[in-house]
Amino acid sequence: MLIAPLDEFTAVYHRASGITHLLTEPAPQILAVLGEGASSLDVLLERLGRDYDLDDGTREALAARLEELVEAGLIERA
Repeated sequence: MLIAPLDEFTAVYHRASGITHLLTEPAPQILAVLGEGASSLDVLLERLGRDYDLDDGTREALAARLEELVEAGLIERA
């Protein structure tokens, strides 16, 4: 993947599909943490919590964002 910030969007070019996706927060941050080796929802929450103020509904919201990234073909389920 090639990733380039564009103001409030982040362009993500997925080489395998040839598709460019325009993402908004927190999707680029999620991809970055996954790229660092986060392997579970708990690890992802812990690492994102270092830089962002997370609230009680974050776990469910994060799971929904992960599902969106799976559906877009940008990540795979483990």
